[in-house]
Amino acid sequence: MREKYNFIYKNFLISLKELKKLRNYFIFSLILFFSFSIIGMIFPHFFEDKIIDLIKSLIEKTENLNIFELFVFITANNIQVAFIGIIFGVLFGIVPTLALIVNGYVLGFIINKSIISEGIFIIWRLFPHGIFEIPAVLISTSIGIRLGTDLKNFKKNLKSSIRIFILIIVPLLVIAGIIESLLVVLI
Repeated sequence: MREKYNFIYKNFLISLKELKKLRNYFIFSLILFFSFSIIGMIFPHFFEDKIIDLIKSLIEKTENLNIFELFVFITANNIQVAFIGIIFGVLFGIVPTLALIVNGYVLGFIINKSIISEGIFIIWRLFPHGIFEIPAVLISTSIGIRLGTDLKNFKKNLKSSIRIFILIIVPLLVIAGIIESLLVVLI
């Protein structure tokens, strides 16, 4: 058992070191995501019908779920999206870049509509799960962009990506899922 623990711990430490190599990709992802969040807040009328339909669809899928089912739904969905962002990054980083743009815009749209509806303090209710979910999304898109643009080191980067996904991204998304499902039930 101790050997298994040491193996996981050792690989977790390696993952943290490998995260540092994503710095430039992470900064690019962060700037792109928050730029489109601001655009979504300022200009929420673009794609408004599509976003509202998406939100209604999510509400319909989750409205009768108990807290555990909601946690599973949220976590599985977020892990799937993060994984797709990484894997389809091999297409020259286009898919994760588009995911950053869309998710950033949708976040800005939701913040805008929430503030109009509930006031500025609604952000504090949205903030807790974002502490874990947004970094996980930014890390996964950073990995996807690196996979699609640094083809020379593809095999090494793929191994690193899998390690980071399993040991860092998935745990962050599990924590985010717990917080988000609790917030939905409690609020």
